[in-house]
Amino acid sequence: MKDQIWKRNEVQSPCIQICVVHPEERICTGCYRTIDEITQWSKMDPDTRTRIMDELPDRAPRLAKRRGGRAARLAR
Repeated sequence: MKDQIWKRNEVQSPCIQICVVHPEERICTGCYRTIDEITQWSKMDPDTRTRIMDELPDRAPRLAKRRGGRAARLAR
């Protein structure tokens, strides 16, 4: 018989340990959460966590915008 492992029944954090906040969008480039969402995560109820998790895929495109690359930097 296998050992049973105790598991918590909660919405897990989407953190992927790439913790860099985008300077304009103000969301983490790794998990797409806001700073407030990250700091409050452990205190949130499951419904709030689920709602945030559902919103995260829609935030990803906000970070995919092209900024012009080298040409934009030289134009400044």
